[in-house]
Amino acid sequence: MKKSILLFACAMLGVSLIHAQEFNVGTNVINGGVGFGGSFGSYATSSQSIGLSVSYERGIWELPGPGVVSLGGYIGTKTYKYDYVGGNDKWNYTIIGVRGAYHFNGLDVDNLDVYGGVMASYNILSYDGNGNFNSRPGATAFIGGRWYFAENIAVFAEAGYGVAYLTTGISLRF
Repeated sequence: MKKSILLFACAMLGVSLIHAQEFNVGTNVINGGVGFGGSFGSYATSSQSIGLSVSYERGIWELPGPGVVSLGGYIGTKTYKYDYVGGNDKWNYTIIGVRGAYHFNGLDVDNLDVYGGVMASYNILSYDGNGNFNSRPGATAFIGGRWYFAENIAVFAEAGYGVAYLTTGISLRF
């Protein structure tokens, strides 16, 4: 009987010291989001669409701290429009990028993945109107978090700049 109680106590202690890490080496996540806010350089625009983006990331290596580094890709698009007497101008903005993030696993909060990272991108601009604008490389930083309300499905929010200042959406982990 004493041996059973001792084994049970050890098992309970072990379970209480372990907490689930929501992002590990080998974890794959796809994000689909809608973005809000943003600007098109120093140009005043009459309207802008919501941004649409898809990103993928995979946990690559574990770092002390505790945390995991992920690498992946990003694609997003948004439209800006400037109306004036006699017409309008329209810019379609698409970003294709490679991104890396550090996922901090030191919080003892179930179902939460917090992260921050950087993205190197190529910003593709197509323009309907008068003027000459070129596509160009870019670099941005972001912070974000995911909360898993089901085993492999989460809601996420990211602040930074992809095609918008704030992006929210759904994440699928596999």
